This record gives sequence, structure tokens and C-alpha cells, in this order.
Amino acid sequence: MQRQPIWSIYLTGWSNILFSPMVVIFVAMERLNTELYYQNCHIMKENERLRKKAQILNQENQALLSQLKQKLSNGAGNSKTNAPNNMLDLNLGSGSSQNASNSSN
Repeated sequence: MQRQPIWSIYLTGWSNILFSPMVVIFVAMERLNTELYYQNCHIMKENERLRKKAQILNQENQALLSQLKQKLSNGAGNSKTNAPNNMLDLNLGSGSSQNASNSSN
């Protein structure tokens, strides 16, 4: 039976001690795991901050869109031209391009 080699590593705060390869791998994996854990926590915190910001921006966009639609509908009611052909399609989504092409026909 062969003996496993013993590696020498230096751990912060420890003197130079001999460790088996399994201990070295375990310590390295624990350090990496801890580092990845903290990176993950930071990413999740940043993600939550960006999600809240996106929610606020979406609410602002919806309010502005509503105001614009109201102004356009009030302006269209006052004019004597054919309003549906002059109004922009302000709906967001996949159906917008279809509505725009249908209104021009």
C-alpha cells in the first residue's frame, strides 16, 4: 500500500504545517465556497435593488403612457379629421406592430 504524499501549505495565522492532500483540497474548497457565497449575496442584493428600480420605472412609464393617451384622445375628439388614422399605437407588446399595420389599411 502506497502512502499518500503530504503537502506543505501555509494558512494565515498558522505556522507552516504539513497537511494531507485531502485537507488541502477541503480548505481550498471551503474558502472558494465562502467567497462564492458572499458574491452570491451581493448579486442577490443588487438584483433586488434593480428589481425595485425597474418596478418604479414601469409605474412611471404606465402613468406617462396613460397621460399621453388621454391627451391624444382629447385632441382627437376636438379635431375634425379622422382620428384613428392619426393616432399612434401606444400599446406595448407583440400586438403593437399588427395594430399599426391594420390602422393604415
